[in-house]
Amino acid sequence: MNKYVIEFIGTFFLVLTIGLSSNPLAIGFVLAALVYMGGHISGANYNPAVSLGIFMRKKLSAKDLIMYWVFQLLGAIVAALVCKFLMGKTFAPAPAPGVSFLNAVVVEFLFTFALVLVVLNVATTKKNEGNAYFGFAIGVTVLAAAFSGGPISGGAFNPAVGIGAILVDAMSGGSSMSNIPIYIVGPFLGGAVASIVFKMTNPDEYQNESLTYHE
Repeated sequence: MNKYVIEFIGTFFLVLTIGLSSNPLAIGFVLAALVYMGGHISGANYNPAVSLGIFMRKKLSAKDLIMYWVFQLLGAIVAALVCKFLMGKTFAPAPAPGVSFLNAVVVEFLFTFALVLVVLNVATTKKNEGNAYFGFAIGVTVLAAAFSGGPISGGAFNPAVGIGAILVDAMSGGSSMSNIPIYIVGPFLGGAVASIVFKMTNPDEYQNESLTYHE
């Protein structure tokens, strides 16, 4: 249960920072800190697409995958509700005016792909085991994604961020529900493809490797 609580807490503070600030520097740095905080307990996913990639990497069980998704989504929803309470308004990611659905999905796909590929290489390989830079690498990737892709797609790169914020916005009378598919299709596809590419480029990681779960 402790790893599920950490996934809730980490996702909560990530989404809270996004909702209160929307500043890429704040988002990247808080994610790096949260990864260091929870990495030794849950693996510090805080992102359903990251969890999918790690599951496909055979470092997460099917049970934990589902439970991580549940607690990540709950953390995102509670954070969005707290943001509404503090600011008196909701927030929800949305593509920039004039950006097509396809273009927004492609941006979400590309930067989630980059994020998950970084996570898999810095946090799940035998060669990089025990390194001290994994949190920084992950946080900087999200920071760069927020600066580069955020102004185009809305910059979720995380299904929990998109779904949680949009659900709270919709329950408050907002009209952002139509954007949910962007933040489901793009990130999950990016996470899945990143895991496939990781396996192609790191064949030695799979030699004589048994299924290993986070405990």
